[in-house]
Amino acid sequence: MADPFPELEEDVSPQRQAEGLKTLRLVLWGVVVLAVGIGLFAMLAPDRSPPPSDQASYADLIGGPFALTAPDGARVTDQTLKGKPFAIFFGFTRCPDVCPTTLSRMAQLRKQLGKDGDRFRIVFVSVDPGYDSPEDIGRYVALFGTPILGLTGTDKEVDAAVKAYRAFYEKVPTGGGDYTIDHTASVYLMDASGKLQSIIAYDETNPSALAKLKRLVG
Repeated sequence: MADPFPELEEDVSPQRQAEGLKTLRLVLWGVVVLAVGIGLFAMLAPDRSPPPSDQASYADLIGGPFALTAPDGARVTDQTLKGKPFAIFFGFTRCPDVCPTTLSRMAQLRKQLGKDGDRFRIVFVSVDPGYDSPEDIGRYVALFGTPILGLTGTDKEVDAAVKAYRAFYEKVPTGGGDYTIDHTASVYLMDASGKLQSIIAYDETNPSALAKLKRLVG
């Protein structure tokens, strides 16, 4: 009777064994690469799950407690400003371009609002308390032809206000012991409750900025 499984009696040569092992290794490496690829995709793919319900929005992170000094010596806090929308900007009186350009622009936009222009405050906070006294800031904001509340304080008080608005400033030496200051160039638009409603970027178009102010006072 013929053997029904003759191949089982056939010797496998060392060369065929080596080829078989090589094939097995390639298959195993393929499985490893596929598994790693799936893992990387899972790690890098955008998280499409809904955010947790208690996650604070960006607007909730902007603003907070501060206490600063006005040109007349009055103390102004975050509570003082509540009850009326306001646009707040951080800078310094020796700023060569961003600050005067921004404050001039805010004055023009307020004028374009007509009677609604009186429905919000413009607030300028100096981040250079070592140079800008409250009186200096008062004289500076008066140059723009519209009511602007100028504020400053001690280094600690200014830092607290900057931190509350997630803003930025940094002294940059210019030689001869002098310095300039890099700072946030955006204007924060806060509603009457002190919550962020929008931001006007430095390079934003006037029509877009005006539309945001209309919503602020609307």
